[in-house]
Amino acid sequence: MFLSDGFDGASMNDIARAAGVSKGTLYAYFDSKEALFQALVRNEKHGQAERVCSFATGEADIVTTLRGVGRRMVEMLTQPDNVAILRMVIGVVGKFPEIGRAFYEAGPKFGLEKLTLYLDQQVAAGLLNIQDTATAASNFMNLSHSEIVKSQMFGMVESVSSEEIGKSIENAIDIFMRAYAPTDK
Repeated sequence: MFLSDGFDGASMNDIARAAGVSKGTLYAYFDSKEALFQALVRNEKHGQAERVCSFATGEADIVTTLRGVGRRMVEMLTQPDNVAILRMVIGVVGKFPEIGRAFYEAGPKFGLEKLTLYLDQQVAAGLLNIQDTATAASNFMNLSHSEIVKSQMFGMVESVSSEEIGKSIENAIDIFMRAYAPTDK
């Protein structure tokens, strides 16, 4: 209902009807439409972040790992439903900041923390030279998706091709490795 009608257009009556439950049942679990939306956003974003930021320790080199994470992230972010949810969250965050916090904590923040831990392991192994792995993780994620997602968010393009995603990720990896590869290797 939120995707089809938007946050303001979705009513608890319509949501209950679509879910096949009574409105009272919804209110037994969620005290408001905002609380329901927040729970949906938190659950969906956390699940996506788990899938995007899965690292097979020791199985792949850094470039291959970053390529996989970058591709999964950008492919997920550019899905029409995800673009719609991001627009919706941005639209309601001024009035309901807790929805924005739930979105950020379950998605971007969770992904950054997972990538930071992975980078910490690579630094400890001597494979990367990074002073601030949290900033490096943020840099990589932003380099991978920023322009692609912005162009879609603001309606400049309807979709992006696999080739455009690949080019963006390869550019991010190139910049990242130039900045953080050990100088002695």
